[in-house]
Amino acid sequence: MEVFQEYLEKIDDPNQKERMETVLNWVKQTFPQLEPVVKWNQPMFQDHGTFIIAFSMAKHHMSIAPERVALEQFLDEIKESGYETTKELLKIKWKEQVDYQLLEKIITFNIEDKKHYTKFWR
Repeated sequence: MEVFQEYLEKIDDPNQKERMETVLNWVKQTFPQLEPVVKWNQPMFQDHGTFIIAFSMAKHHMSIAPERVALEQFLDEIKESGYETTKELLKIKWKEQVDYQLLEKIITFNIEDKKHYTKFWR
């Protein structure tokens, strides 16, 4: 996806770059109706102008930010997958596998929960 190219080119570690690119491409292929954008130097996806999910990088993990409501909705499943969480995001260590089924549930929840939402954030 061209919109994320500049962001991806800044990633020094080739494995982390590949992982991030794979996840972003998976989101776009699984949810083609979502608009990919970069805001606040983060790749994210929005639907009808409202935030759905964002991704960012740290030294030891990829962060996924679906907003607190969605995070709380799936907290048990997130913990079952072995991921760490904060109040606003979940962390997938670079050595951990991405639970795409869980990611799909989170994104689907946000799309449905915010289908009539008119603001960017909840």
